[in-house]
Amino acid sequence: MPHMGDLVAEMLARSGVDVVFGMPGGQTTALHDGISRRSNRIRHVLMRDERNAAYAADAYARLTGKPGVCDVTVGPGANLLPAGFLEALNASIPMVGIVGELPLDWLALKEKGIASQGFDQLSFFKTCTKAAWQVPSAAALPDILRTAFRVATSPRPGPVAVIIPHDIFDADWDGVTPPPTVDDRTIRIPYLRSTAPAGDIAMAAALIRRAKRPALVCGGGVHGADACAEVTAFADRLNGLTVTSLSGKGSVPETRPYAAGVLNPLGSWAAIELIQEADLVIWCGSKVSQNTGMNWTLPRPEQATITIDFDPLEHGRTFRPTVPLLGDVREIIVALDGALGAQPARAGWLQRIAEVKAEGERQKAVEIAAETVPIQPPRVMAELAKRIGSEDIVVSDASFSAGWIAGYIPAQQPGRQFLFARGQGGLGYSVPGAIGAAETRPGTRIVTVAGDGAFSYTVGELATQAQFNQRVVNVVLNNGRLGWIQLWQEIFFKNVQSALLETETVQPSFAAAAQALGLRGFTVDRPEEIGPALDAAFAHDGPSVVEVRIDDRATPIHSFKRRMRESADAPRPRPGTVYKLRDWKVSPQLVEDPAE
Repeated sequence: MPHMGDLVAEMLARSGVDVVFGMPGGQTTALHDGISRRSNRIRHVLMRDERNAAYAADAYARLTGKPGVCDVTVGPGANLLPAGFLEALNASIPMVGIVGELPLDWLALKEKGIASQGFDQLSFFKTCTKAAWQVPSAAALPDILRTAFRVATSPRPGPVAVIIPHDIFDADWDGVTPPPTVDDRTIRIPYLRSTAPAGDIAMAAALIRRAKRPALVCGGGVHGADACAEVTAFADRLNGLTVTSLSGKGSVPETRPYAAGVLNPLGSWAAIELIQEADLVIWCGSKVSQNTGMNWTLPRPEQATITIDFDPLEHGRTFRPTVPLLGDVREIIVALDGALGAQPARAGWLQRIAEVKAEGERQKAVEIAAETVPIQPPRVMAELAKRIGSEDIVVSDASFSAGWIAGYIPAQQPGRQFLFARGQGGLGYSVPGAIGAAETRPGTRIVTVAGDGAFSYTVGELATQAQFNQRVVNVVLNNGRLGWIQLWQEIFFKNVQSALLETETVQPSFAAAAQALGLRGFTVDRPEEIGPALDAAFAHDGPSVVEVRIDDRATPIHSFKRRMRESADAPRPRPGTVYKLRDWKVSPQLVEDPAE
C-alpha cells in the first residue's frame, strides 16, 4: 500500500519540482521510495554532505525561480543545513527543506539524544529559515506542504523547513492526492507583483530629470524580479552611470558604455570612483549592504536617493531615501520608465564615466599581461572570459574569487549568468552550487572559481559531479593560503601566520584528487599553460578541475593593493579601522571582512 512518502513525492512533482538534492536516512526512506516510483517526473541527486544539498538547492532556485528542494534525515543530517539556509534567507532565495524527525510519541525522549540523534529541531530551524513547521499528523501534512511553497515564494522569498516525523512518513496513504497548491502561482517567484503609487512614481521621475549625474545601483532583487530586460532598457535611456552589487551582476550588460561594473571593495575601481560623484543614486533591488554601501559611507550626505524594493523594511534602514518606491522591481521600473520623459544628454557625465572606465581598463590590462610566476589571477580570469559562452553559468565561491570574477569576467548580456554566495558569504558554495546549476540546464557548461581554502570544504562533492557526468570546469586558484586572512595579518598584525594551508613538505594536489574521484585534472604553474589547460577542460564532456598556482599576495581589493604598495615603515592603522570615502585616493576604504 502507498505511504505518506508517496504523497510527499507526488505533491512535489505536481508542484513543478523535478529534482531534490539530499542524503537519505532511515527516517526519510519513505520519501526516497516515493521519488523512485516517479523517476520519470522527479529525480533525486545524492549529495555527499547535507550542507551541500542546501547549496545545490539554492543555486537551482536562483536559476529557475522555483523553490530549491533538499532533504535530510533527523539529527546529524538536519544540523548541517543552517549554512545553506542562512545563505538563502539573507539572499531572498526560495527553498523548501524536507527534514526527517523521530516518531511523534518519542518527542519526550529527544532531549540530550536519549532517543538516538534527537534534538529540538523545530526551535533550531526557526533561527535560520523564513518559517518552520513540524507536521503533527498525517492529515495535516498536505496543507503544511502547500503552505511551505506559498511562504517560500511570497515576498520576501526565503527558505522554509518542513519537519516530518518518522511514523507520519511511513503511515499509509489512501492514494487520493489533494491539490498540490492552493494557488498554483506559488510554485515560482515572483508570484505577486505590486507597484508604487502614481504620485511617488512622478516624484521619482522628476528627481531623475533634474539630476546632472544620476547613478543606478542594481542588486540581486533585479534578478529576483526577473527584471533584467526592463532595467537594461531603463539604463539605456537614463544617460547616467550603472553599477551592480555582486548578486546583481548581469542586471545590465557590462559592455554598455555607461556600465562601470561591480560596486564592492572586491569589485570595480571605476565603480568605486564614479559612484562618489553622482548627485542622485537609484538603489534598485539592493539592500545597500555593508559592502555595496562601502561600509555604509554611501550614499553620501549630499546625494539624493531613490530606493526601489518590495520589502518595506528595506526603505530607510540605514539612510532616509528622498523618494522610497515600495513594490516589485520590474513593475516600478516599467512605470518609472514610462513617466521619465526625454532625458538630458548629460554629455559631461557620460564623458567622465568613459574616462574613469578607460583608466580602470588600463590598470587591468597591466595586471592581465603579467608574465610572473606564480601566476597573477587576472591573467587566469582573462583567459576564462575568452572561453565562457553566452549560455554558460559561472559560480563563484566566497572571498577573493568573487572579486576576480566580478572585475575581470564581464557580463555580456542581461540575465543571471553569475551566481555569488553573498547571503552569508561562506566558503564552500561553488562546487555544490555547480551541481544545482547543472541540474537546471542539462548539457550546459558550468564554470566555478574558488580559492584552495574554499575548494577544500567540498572536495568530496567532485564525486557527485563525476557520478552525474556534469559539464563543470572547476578552476582552483591555489596560493597555499587563506589569502584574505594572510593579507589582513600582514597589514595589521605583522604577519601572524595562521593562514597557511600548505607547507614545503605538504602540498595538496587538487588536480590529482579530481582524477582519483573520476574527473579530469590539470595543473598549471606558468602563464603559457593556462590557455591549453582551459581548452582541454572546456572540451571535456564531463567535469574537470584546473588547478592554478597563483601569487599568494595577489588581491582584488583595491585598498589592500594600495596598502601593500605603501612603505613597510608607514604607521599601521589599528585592526578594524574604517576609512571614509571623502577621498579614495588618499583614504582607502577598508572593510571588516569583504569575504563575509
